[in-house]
Amino acid sequence: LFEQHRSEPFFLGLGFLRPHLPFVAPSKFYDLYPLASLPLPYNPPGDLDDIPAASKAVRPHLWGHMRMDEPRIREALRGYYASTSFMDDQVGRVLGGLESMGLAKNTIVVFWGDHGWNLGEHTRWQKMSLLEDSARVPLIISVPGAQGNGQKARGLVEFIDVYPTLAELCGLKPPAAAEGRSLTPLLRNPRRNFKKAAYTQLDYESIEGRSVRTDRYRYMLWKDTKSGETDEELYDHTADPGEYRNLSRLAGHEKVLREHRGLLSAI
Repeated sequence: LFEQHRSEPFFLGLGFLRPHLPFVAPSKFYDLYPLASLPLPYNPPGDLDDIPAASKAVRPHLWGHMRMDEPRIREALRGYYASTSFMDDQVGRVLGGLESMGLAKNTIVVFWGDHGWNLGEHTRWQKMSLLEDSARVPLIISVPGAQGNGQKARGLVEFIDVYPTLAELCGLKPPAAAEGRSLTPLLRNPRRNFKKAAYTQLDYESIEGRSVRTDRYRYMLWKDTKSGETDEELYDHTADPGEYRNLSRLAGHEKVLREHRGLLSAI
């Protein structure tokens, strides 16, 4: 495709299936991860005691390590890592093609994943949660000549920001109804702040879950539409990046809770 369009503007949307289930990859990628070298996921005692029932009701079979014993957990970890490395290798082939044809110097590249993936954190696997491991994804943008190339940006961003970013970089104007903000300020200065909050939501049977992530905290609001019951989670990522301590049930966090409830109710 590069060869066919190298002399004209082109847009390619490439979707890589891996590391999605099933974990399939050539054996050389499995060889990168000997089973004995893979540490088991750490979860402190009582970690699930303060997680709301509504959260546990979302695909409940994914909790408790999906009934896997330690050898199977290591096999699952190995499969995920091998599939990820296999996908990385394919991305490398694409980037290598741009380089070899002299197209890298004037081609914008955006790489991102569609969701995160739990690997036994909190004894949970796969996706469909509001935990950081499910909600956070890789996002890498390379723009020829951008000052921020190769640097880690600190600002909060969302998927809805990708479209207006590409539109601006290509000299196009997105429709007025389009959501999101162009990320070009971060491409110029990755150290600046960007959004105050980023949002995630999920629906599973009668369970509605909504989450807001700020620079320091993640707040989750759960509702069971069948019973009408609601519950909350609040995690301080400065002190507790693993989200092991639900602060919403502890005294002294009323101000933070009010602020994050307001951010969630404003959208």
